[in-house]
Amino acid sequence: MLKLFSVKDKQKQQEAQNPGGLKPGKMSAGELRIQKDMAELNLPPNITISFPDGKDKYMHFFIVIRPDEGIYRGGKFTFEFTIPTGYPHDAPKVLCTTKVYHPNIDLEGKICLNILREDWKPVLSISSVVYGLQFLFLDPNPDDPLNKEAAQMFVDNPRQFEQYVQRAIQVGTYINNVHFPACMA
Repeated sequence: MLKLFSVKDKQKQQEAQNPGGLKPGKMSAGELRIQKDMAELNLPPNITISFPDGKDKYMHFFIVIRPDEGIYRGGKFTFEFTIPTGYPHDAPKVLCTTKVYHPNIDLEGKICLNILREDWKPVLSISSVVYGLQFLFLDPNPDDPLNKEAAQMFVDNPRQFEQYVQRAIQVGTYINNVHFPACMA
């Protein structure tokens, strides 16, 4: 009888030390899926990825996009990805760490991309998100803005908007009393 209680006590101790309930060495479904996504990720030369916690730690990483065409060409934009434990059922959390004058990226780095919000589906992958971000730099969407001032400028005066963006990328500038540091690739 004593042995039965000691086994239960040992199980309770292990559960307290491992609240996720995973056995040591076991991966969660989210970790398995992100590992698969990373294995299938095929990035073009203007997009790079880095893993600050180590190459085998896929739940947190950075993507750098260097657009080679469009209004944002010549810039270097960094995005921080945090993969929730509920991935792929929960969308990755993505934040732009580069301050950028963009209709779909606010001054805090939040991104307005439908697949990161209401249109996320478990069949989508990290590759889908990366290409969605790249597309935002090729074709900003002023109809669904986070930065309403940038969206209005984009619609009302596209030439001025492009001049602001290029000046911000190349040398840094103030736009509406907000400083945008240079971010040349």
